[in-house]
Amino acid sequence: MRAPGRIRMLAAAGLALAAFMTGCGDSKPDRAEVAADSAAAAQQAQSLLGAGKAAGGKELFAACQGCHGADGGGMPALNAPTLAGLDAAYLKRQLHNFRTGLRGKHADDTLGAQMAAIAATLPDDAAVDAVVAYIDKLDARRPAATIGGDVKRGADFYSNLCGSCHGPNAEGNALLEAPALAGVDDWYLLRQLTHFRNGVRGVHPQDRHGRQMRIMAPTLPDEAITRDVLAYIGTLKS
Repeated sequence: MRAPGRIRMLAAAGLALAAFMTGCGDSKPDRAEVAADSAAAAQQAQSLLGAGKAAGGKELFAACQGCHGADGGGMPALNAPTLAGLDAAYLKRQLHNFRTGLRGKHADDTLGAQMAAIAATLPDDAAVDAVVAYIDKLDARRPAATIGGDVKRGADFYSNLCGSCHGPNAEGNALLEAPALAGVDDWYLLRQLTHFRNGVRGVHPQDRHGRQMRIMAPTLPDEAITRDVLAYIGTLKS
């Protein structure tokens, strides 16, 4: 099959899961259905790409754009965050975590399970590298702010609790493998901080970075202050 045909079929797989997510809304889909979707998507990807045959990042991204958009700008209605402009190293690590079960396995992380289903369509590390390299070339998008709060108080808490790892301007720190937070959807950050605080994310023993955040997230005393911090991050340039 020629590349355009593979692109259409991979895109169809992504759009099918997007439709599944839209139909779910805020409800929790049955995890057996998610697991079945994951297995079917992985099998389809293997048959389309062929054993050992590398595919280009743009072709592989077709399975992502049904939710995250062709430009990587995200789709909040599908709970799919912006990808364009995110740290390549962070994207690579999270795709690895989804593919290997370090993330998206908790019973309350249905959105993570859906992401694991799509990540499973990437057959190997070379495919992960290719799709991340493609995303890294997309024009960075600054998501619209959706969370308000006391920016001054948020700045104080950010400086004391977050800045030492994620940078004074939320620009990230490659040496500490801490991703940039500026330019990330605020609603997505809120969900992930909640997951870390509640033990939905960062509990796998091999997820070293997640376990670090699992320790740090509860140091934000309550959701109001968490929102203040996110409102402050929203003022920083990515």
